[in-house]
Amino acid sequence: MAASIPARRGTLRIYLGAAPGVGKTYAMLAEAHRRAGRGTDVVAGVVEHHDRPRTAEQLDGLEQIPRGTGAPGGAAAGELDTAAALARRPAVVLVDELAHANAPGSRNPRRWQDVEELLRAGIHVISTVDISQLESLGDVVRNITGVRPRETVPDEVVRRADQIELVDMSPEALRRRMAHGNVYPADRIDAALSHYFRPGNLTALRELALLWTADRVDAYLQRYRTEHHVSAIWQARERIVVGLTGGPEGRTLLRRAARMAAKGSGSEILAVHIARGAGRRGGSPRELAVQRSLVEDLGGTFHRVVAVAGDRVPEALLEFARGVNATQIVLGTSRRRSWQYVFGPGVGATVARDSGPDLDVHIVTHEEAARGRGLPVPGGFRPRRARRAAAWALGLTGPLLLTALPDRYQPAHAPGLAHELLLLTAVSVAAALLGGLLPALASAALGALLLGWYVTPPLHRWAVADPRNAVALAVFCAVAVTVAAVVDLAARRTQQAARLRAESEILSRLAGGVLRGGTTLEALLERVRETFGMESVALLERLDDAAPWSCAAAAGPRPARRPEDAEVDMPVRDGLALALSGRVLPARDRRVLAAFAAQAAVALDRRRLLDEAQRARELAEGNRIRTALLAAVSHDLRTPLAAIKAAVTSLRSGDVDWTPEDEEGLLEAIEEGADRLDHLVGNLLDMSRLQTGTVTPLIRGTDLDEVVPAALGGVPEDSVVLETDEALPMVAVDPGLLERAVANLVENAVKYGPPGEPVRVRASALGDRVELRVCDRGPGVPDSDKERIFAPFQRHGDAPRGTGVGLGLAVARGFAEAMGGTLEAEDTPGGGMTMVLTLRAAGDHGPAPEEERPAGVTG
Repeated sequence: MAASIPARRGTLRIYLGAAPGVGKTYAMLAEAHRRAGRGTDVVAGVVEHHDRPRTAEQLDGLEQIPRGTGAPGGAAAGELDTAAALARRPAVVLVDELAHANAPGSRNPRRWQDVEELLRAGIHVISTVDISQLESLGDVVRNITGVRPRETVPDEVVRRADQIELVDMSPEALRRRMAHGNVYPADRIDAALSHYFRPGNLTALRELALLWTADRVDAYLQRYRTEHHVSAIWQARERIVVGLTGGPEGRTLLRRAARMAAKGSGSEILAVHIARGAGRRGGSPRELAVQRSLVEDLGGTFHRVVAVAGDRVPEALLEFARGVNATQIVLGTSRRRSWQYVFGPGVGATVARDSGPDLDVHIVTHEEAARGRGLPVPGGFRPRRARRAAAWALGLTGPLLLTALPDRYQPAHAPGLAHELLLLTAVSVAAALLGGLLPALASAALGALLLGWYVTPPLHRWAVADPRNAVALAVFCAVAVTVAAVVDLAARRTQQAARLRAESEILSRLAGGVLRGGTTLEALLERVRETFGMESVALLERLDDAAPWSCAAAAGPRPARRPEDAEVDMPVRDGLALALSGRVLPARDRRVLAAFAAQAAVALDRRRLLDEAQRARELAEGNRIRTALLAAVSHDLRTPLAAIKAAVTSLRSGDVDWTPEDEEGLLEAIEEGADRLDHLVGNLLDMSRLQTGTVTPLIRGTDLDEVVPAALGGVPEDSVVLETDEALPMVAVDPGLLERAVANLVENAVKYGPPGEPVRVRASALGDRVELRVCDRGPGVPDSDKERIFAPFQRHGDAPRGTGVGLGLAVARGFAEAMGGTLEAEDTPGGGMTMVLTLRAAGDHGPAPEEERPAGVTG
């Protein structure tokens, strides 16, 4: 009997969406019709169209496998009949809602397990899933929407799909579909739009879907690279920390990190320099200033971290990276020479070893790799102490080793004068390269003396018998001195060129900052402090020669209070000076400092001009408000006063015999006018308090049921429908301010709403927030005017004069922001305006119980 050959596994295609209603099922059915049109055997195993007409129409022309009826031995009622699908064995089966939980008694607990059976049988499957239904994103979705998905699917099931297609739709388009009744029945539209389908929720879910799909694309790309043996590096997106040492390789690292960040949306670059001790060692201040300007130009941020005593640079760097939730670190290849690794593995290797699995470390090569740690020293050739010590050691011990030791231990095999001269010349040149001119001169002089003692006859005497040897020694000294001088001059020119290049870059970026006008005075002084390695920098000014100095701005601890108290005093202009504390600055640095000082004066003038412009705007706004107030007093306040005056005059008239009903009507008119006056004056006083900043809310935990009903007292009882949940958490508000804000919102909604259509006030909890929504069915407001209606003395459209001064919404938003909340305007589905007042939940009360998402809600 021949062995059975196992069926080849079928392929799985998934349509992924951000939320229900984006069109996943419709796209699945469209794909089914496309395949059926090509002659593929396609059947619908289970399609959840949720009575959406356009989706249901797509089922026409497709064979459907009858759903289970609950009969003994068959599938559960309403569920996919997996056995029937396996017996039918079509080429493709449509199985909607991959995350669906099957009814008790079904063949498998979950629908994705039914799909696995079909795939193992060699049947291709097309399915749908929402991003919120991925198991790993449950907590994220709950934090965004306040709803934990009840039906989920393991991420690995979706990741194993052969094809994943994102069905994307903007939040605005989805809400329009919802409002038109294309997703939910009419009785569920308002609740859905007010909760799960809010614009912020949909935007966040859409971003989750896009990012998850992008990660899936990266996985496909990696597999393609592996299969096609692609070795070139293709960048990805992440938050990136760049470690800077203060060396010239930092610019290469920053540009490399910028290219990496450009590969993905939302990537961030954070450059950090780890300084030891007081932060004045371990890097060139000028180079760090240039790199700081570069990272700011690239859209990143610069950070300086001081490693406290006992901390190592790798530990401080990793602590910073984890503190900012970084995902990648970019470091340069070490500038150590190979022999220096005997003292330790270096920063890069240590960071890579200790970073852990959640932090990627990139070691980037550069031109300075393995060239040593010496940095160009601006001004002249001043090698570091270790190099000077090595130069003196070589210059003094080299001649001894080449002359005295051969004479003592192997005199018969000692090299001749010509060889000795060449070797001592090489030693002198090496000393010049390491330490400059003085070690080379000392080496040449010592070599000449030792040659006269040990090599030239008569030996061991300070004399030279042969004139030719004397000439050779003189030529040796001249050549050694000349070569040493040339080497020292070349080194000086190299350092001067490096200094001039650094200065030119600093000045060019300084000029760019002047043109852009984006550098604040404090940031400029901080850059001065870092560039010149100072402890503090202060910009001092005084009105005249007799006036005391005052500090206009400063950077660093303990800035100087007078120019004479600082180590460096740079006059800027009459009555303005830049004072630097920390060390005496060489004269060669004052040219660059003068450019910084001039820029500081420009920044100070710019800041004061901006302050004057702001004061001018405030004065103009005050004049506008006063003008509007005069208009309000002259018209809007006179209207109720005229009504009161007319009613009082009528009551006091002696020639008219008023009936009790007439008197009651006149008194009612007086009371109504007084109430309108009280409301108008109250809003004017509230707006005045907000404008002057004298509103001081007394925040405490408050139950909305204590405040909202009281705020409805100023409108007819049947004009508002209040819908609140008893399980709502308390809110952190000032009860008095909240009552005034809600009263203004409700009165505004009633005023603009059509007669007979009550205003609905709803409250709901979303995580650590509570939303109060005031919905009316009035004419609404265009999107372009939604912010303008919150300005003082604004009345939208054709609001009649005498109905208010246009302060209600401005006062409500001001009170909301004073309590740490927000007030925004949205369209009411079906027409009208919804005011959304968002408040903070009280800290000692947890959020409302979780609301579970209804089963079967999908696209």
